[in-house]
Amino acid sequence: MTGRETKAVDLWGGHFAEGPAPLMEQINASIGFDKRLYRQDIDGSRAHADMLASAGILTAAERDAIHEGLRAIETEIEAGRFAFSPALEDIHLNIEARLTDRVGEPGRKLHTARSRNDQVATDLRLWVRDTIDALDPALAALQAALIGQAERHADSAMPGFTHLQAAQPVTLGHHLLAYVEMAGRDRGRFADARARLNESPLGAAALAGTSFPIDRRMTAEALGFDRPMANSIDAVSDRDFVLEFLAAAAIAAVHLSRFAEEMVLWSTPQFGFVTLPQDFTSGSSIMPQKRNPDAAELVRGKTGRVIGDLTALLVVLKGLPLAYSKDMQEDKEGVFDAADALILCVRAMTAMIAGMAVHRERMAKAAGVGFTTATDLADWLVRAGGVPFREAHGIAARSVRKAESMGCNLADLPLAELQAIDARISEGVYEVLSVKASVASRQSEGGTSPVRVREAIAAARERFL
Repeated sequence: MTGRETKAVDLWGGHFAEGPAPLMEQINASIGFDKRLYRQDIDGSRAHADMLASAGILTAAERDAIHEGLRAIETEIEAGRFAFSPALEDIHLNIEARLTDRVGEPGRKLHTARSRNDQVATDLRLWVRDTIDALDPALAALQAALIGQAERHADSAMPGFTHLQAAQPVTLGHHLLAYVEMAGRDRGRFADARARLNESPLGAAALAGTSFPIDRRMTAEALGFDRPMANSIDAVSDRDFVLEFLAAAAIAAVHLSRFAEEMVLWSTPQFGFVTLPQDFTSGSSIMPQKRNPDAAELVRGKTGRVIGDLTALLVVLKGLPLAYSKDMQEDKEGVFDAADALILCVRAMTAMIAGMAVHRERMAKAAGVGFTTATDLADWLVRAGGVPFREAHGIAARSVRKAESMGCNLADLPLAELQAIDARISEGVYEVLSVKASVASRQSEGGTSPVRVREAIAAARERFL
């Protein structure tokens, strides 16, 4: 783009006698971030040029010159030789001006029957679609890492929590499969968003369509869209597809953050359930014993950014009348930021999950702390003695109080003490009061029994990988 002095005012025609004030140029320019759309912008221009030639609006020679110029511009950008100009505001005008600089009159004709309004809407849809296509295998890799650890620990007991208080014993495999399901829903949300966004705005022009005999279905097909958008006003003003992407991204980030929080807890000396990979932790400048779970903490922190990006765009859009307003330029930095943060977090979590060392004995010991088999005692009374559950619940609660007073676990209470609470308790109760027995008994569909966990692992591989 050497020696070119083209400014945006040159492309606006004769209505403006002077260019914008420096501050206006600064607030108006988006090239600093929307240059990321260059591939999508070039692809859209190629499809538009082919359609214009098919409609007789461009000659074959003009179309070929445009294609040659766009190929050269793409090479310049990818080689880092393209001089992006803030005076040209955005990626669309930068590429158009450079194209005209290279091929002359055909470059000036390319904008026939389109506007920057439908151009940017098309580019952004293509970019979001490409990003979803990159995210899906990354989320599948996350699921594979979770499933791999779940398979290794299908029968590794750990405490299950409610209210972050010890509740009932579960297996680590079962716990990890919960995140596999979450990631599966995340992939489903992104797939649904992709299906809805896959309509082409190109040809809607500024907002009302065009008087030229264009073929919107031709450009839609060339760009891999399912169909043209049905309403030209909606085509240029809609940013639902960005909101859907950001909403799905925020939910996925929250899922990552929840597991990151567990990693932080589990890796403390007080829990001691796991050791995170050394290359995803850091030390302390003054405390030599520290191994800080920085990567997990940063996943937690970046989740706030992704949520903020969604909130920011909702606020931008909430008061906008139809059709296009310049406020909508604020959609891009947030979606770029959220996408970058999410894919980085997914990859970091995948590596941490795959590389974490699990301390089975420590988890198994913790699984029995806090009288976590109290429900098993109540269930046994229902099964063995025909005791109504609410009554059995009370008996189990009194047994817990007795164990607390004696400083022992339920399984260590003497039979005489249990029978003093309720005479229907027999020696058989000890068969259900161990952690291993408790976990093995949870054989309902979706339960934590190792048998069910291994079945669920096989099913998850079939569904997701």
